[in-house]
Amino acid sequence: MKTMLAKLWKAFRFPKKFQLFVMRFLQDQFLVGLTGIIFNDKNEVLLFKHVYRAHSWSLPGGYMKAGEHPKEALEREIKEESGLVVSVDEQLKTRTDRETARLDICYVGVFIGGDFSPSSEVSEFGFFSLDKLPLIRKNQLFLINEALTQRT
Repeated sequence: MKTMLAKLWKAFRFPKKFQLFVMRFLQDQFLVGLTGIIFNDKNEVLLFKHVYRAHSWSLPGGYMKAGEHPKEALEREIKEESGLVVSVDEQLKTRTDRETARLDICYVGVFIGGDFSPSSEVSEFGFFSLDKLPLIRKNQLFLINEALTQRT
């Protein structure tokens, strides 16, 4: 189902509100979105180049499935979308969306290994230092800065 939705988002470039509407329709009550700030041993941040987003580079993430712990869900999403293995360690921030039935949880973790494999959602990956980040959304830059502040 997820792969089919990703292909539709890419092909038709549906607006974000429509995407969320469809996701909510397919979910029971509300969505739990997960975002990961994953560091390598050089303190660089993992970013994915998503095929369906306006800002193609962004932090890895996804949605939790019923019965999953949020940390496990984020580790699963990253592995499914890229083949990369990470360890999700600490919760950084939780945000609720007052307009929609959605909860977003951001975690900080570390890169363990694995070989990158492109998927229907992610075409590239990279580790970036703060001064070499590609164009990303401001709220994600804020989260990266928060995580870096806590690490030092």
